[in-house]
Amino acid sequence: MGVMVVLLAILAAVVYGAGVFDEQDVLGFGIDPERYKAACPDYRHYSMVPHRPLSSGPLSLPYQRPSPHCRTFSSPWVEKVIDDLTSRMKDKDLARIFENAFPNTLDTTVRWHVDGISGKSRKRKSDNSGDDERWDGPQSFIVTGDINAEWLRDSTNQLAQYQPLAKKDKQLERLILGAINTQAEFVIESPYCNAFQPPPPSQIPPASNGQDDSVHPAYEPTRVFECKYEIDSLANFLALGNKFFKTTGSKDFLHKRWYLAIETLLEVLEEQAKPTFDAKTGHFERNEYLFRRRTLAGTETLNLGGIGNPLNGGTGLIRSAFRPSDDATILGYFIPGNAMMAVELKRTAEMLKAVGKSGLAKKLQERGENIAKGIWEHGVVTHKRYGEVFAFEVDGFGSSIIMDDANLPSLLALPTLGFVKRDDKVYQNTRKMIWEQAGNPYYLEGRAFGGIGGPHIGLQHPWPMSRLVQAMTSDDDDEISDALRSVRSSSRLGLVHESIHVDRVTDYTRSWFAWANSVFAQTILDIAARKPHLLFGKGAEPYEIG
Repeated sequence: MGVMVVLLAILAAVVYGAGVFDEQDVLGFGIDPERYKAACPDYRHYSMVPHRPLSSGPLSLPYQRPSPHCRTFSSPWVEKVIDDLTSRMKDKDLARIFENAFPNTLDTTVRWHVDGISGKSRKRKSDNSGDDERWDGPQSFIVTGDINAEWLRDSTNQLAQYQPLAKKDKQLERLILGAINTQAEFVIESPYCNAFQPPPPSQIPPASNGQDDSVHPAYEPTRVFECKYEIDSLANFLALGNKFFKTTGSKDFLHKRWYLAIETLLEVLEEQAKPTFDAKTGHFERNEYLFRRRTLAGTETLNLGGIGNPLNGGTGLIRSAFRPSDDATILGYFIPGNAMMAVELKRTAEMLKAVGKSGLAKKLQERGENIAKGIWEHGVVTHKRYGEVFAFEVDGFGSSIIMDDANLPSLLALPTLGFVKRDDKVYQNTRKMIWEQAGNPYYLEGRAFGGIGGPHIGLQHPWPMSRLVQAMTSDDDDEISDALRSVRSSSRLGLVHESIHVDRVTDYTRSWFAWANSVFAQTILDIAARKPHLLFGKGAEPYEIG
């Protein structure tokens, strides 16, 4: 019988790929769906091979969604959006990438989910309960793709394109609510960490990252996959709840555990706002966070015995030991991460005021305003060629790093974060700088592909994600169209990769990278609303999700 299940699963994949039967036809043999699911191929391998039917465009891009019975979550509203957009899109290759990318997180990365109302987990009792409420209510563990761990940053971005649908789809709403609850537990237990193991109630065994790390504060390796302190990880925890509240109006996540996570986050910000040397005595002050890794890559650890380079006080800025690329910062005041934190703190404050938590709201508002002030005072520098620009990193002593990295948050993404408007003069100067090799050491270009990369992969692999953010932060039709063509032409497997070699689009990293697929989907949705003619043709009406 086991062999029969495997053979039928393979048959299902083939006929789904060929578009021959619907899902009821395939499982019309009385097969147990759970046994069928156990025979589903590993998507790490499935994503590396093209599957039929091919798109009708000149690139003949493959259909890379798993069989419906192999998907980890489904939503009829997500399917409706796919049908609505792809039926109207003129470029059928671009439509195929959207068809694969928009549902990719739901199709492949929901490793564990309990809805909190089906008896699989207990329902929350009150806001006054204690630690026995850990892992209560809806919970969702969203992996990054080909790594069986959840990054706070990645998972928030992976779910972002579904947030506007949550009010219509209660199951999707419970999934995102579960993601907020799970992230809150992660933040409470290990607020300095960036990536996490499956939650204990999931009974999914933890994985090893294969590294030799010495970290303070200490963490439990069966709970934490990696513990690189990145300010944007905490900002993304705030962003997940802020967007959920904005799109649904739900207060279900505003319980004792979430408030405890907020207080824990504020403690980290307070600790990481401290300078390296005491302002009065000049004595060295040991930072709460230390990170040392045995490695041959300098970007994978902090110098000075795990401390990192010195930072000055009185800036209002918050230290970040690592960047969203998981590479170490050179100067610890990472400006894009501080910008995102400033925005999300103020958004959280507005939400808290709306629910009557004025005292806590004031604390968050003041911290957000101080960070924003620090960015304008210390994070804006004068470049001899480009004028006033945002630095990538500063130290408060007057030193700065001039560059940008494809990973989000980035300087390029400042308008999408909500920190500045697209037409802001300093931003426009910065944007010009980071899209030129004379201004950005990680602007990479070759015969086949060009964009912004970073030290994480190397000097010949820009990231498609940078071209997508370029499109979302532009009002120029030609620039947007060129960015989309570039990503489309480099996505030969119908999915968006982590990085692409400048001279060979077949030389890429990660066939399955859900974060990048989500950014692609968000870009298409943004253009469908702002510039519908670029997708649907002249005179087309805007399409807005939700």
